[in-house]
Amino acid sequence: MIRIELDEPTLARTRIATSPLWEVLTSLYLLKRHPGEVPWPYTGWARHARRVLADLPDPAPVRVLTAAARAPDFLTPVPPSAAPTLGEELAVLRATPAEVIAEQIPRYHDPDDLPDWLRPFVADRHAALNRLADGIQAYWDAAIAPWWPAMRAALDEEVLHRARALAADGPDALLADLHERVRWERPVLTLVKPLEQSFRAVDQRLLLIPLIFSRGALTCSTDHPEVVAVSYQARGAVLLAEGAPAPAGPDTDRLAVLVGRGRAQVLRALTRPATTAGLAATLGLAPSTVSEHLTALATAGVVHRRRVGRRVLYGLEPAGLALVALIGADPATASA
Repeated sequence: MIRIELDEPTLARTRIATSPLWEVLTSLYLLKRHPGEVPWPYTGWARHARRVLADLPDPAPVRVLTAAARAPDFLTPVPPSAAPTLGEELAVLRATPAEVIAEQIPRYHDPDDLPDWLRPFVADRHAALNRLADGIQAYWDAAIAPWWPAMRAALDEEVLHRARALAADGPDALLADLHERVRWERPVLTLVKPLEQSFRAVDQRLLLIPLIFSRGALTCSTDHPEVVAVSYQARGAVLLAEGAPAPAGPDTDRLAVLVGRGRAQVLRALTRPATTAGLAATLGLAPSTVSEHLTALATAGVVHRRRVGRRVLYGLEPAGLALVALIGADPATASA
């Protein structure tokens, strides 16, 4: 059992958030817990995900997330907002301060006898964090992104349902009806798990994170100084039984299918030259996410980089213009 004693200020600050990064974590644990056939409704998805992992050029980084039964929370930080994108969460991961890593590791391992998978985060923090974030992004793009629009819709409904319950009946009623393996006996929230742990949350914030890939598994994050995060099984996992969405159709964003949704947004926005900061503000993305997309697009030869005074402007190469002109019509506007 994991028992979390919540004081009144913490309970009063109960909030709900979604997390693509935590979905990545629990999806990998789902595969690890079931080395053979994964139970319905995850069976078909799991077969696809295992092919993805086998085909990744370097699957090692993403496997770091499940290298141990318990790992420091800096590897999967709490969501920075109520509904962050994966890019926003990876930006937080990449920017993890050295002092956070130094503070969290001793809670799980002897700093003088670190396991091999954890040592790089101490020896070369930036390289290790970037490698992990890149690995997560590659896994996400191939294994989860095709299902994400349907998952996000189901999670939005879950959050709306829970938010209404919280507003109407308060946190006691919400926690009492959260999940069959979550027990609320004021002031203790108990997660029914094989682990035996106890925590006390004083003047913090309780963050509830519904997850499609949870399959009853409950995750608890207590390393953050201001937030205690608890995940639970969201309704809607049955959508994974329907297989991956069709890759084409009359309303499909063909440019997004080809290069990814984020890069398609950047390409369309670059019909006028722009800076990284300008693109981030226009698209509502983290500057680090935009920078990653620009680097990839420049490497592919569809975007160029020009310095104008102190600013660096990005624009479309002829190949980029052709992509946007020939297959990049936004389905949302094309059908209007």
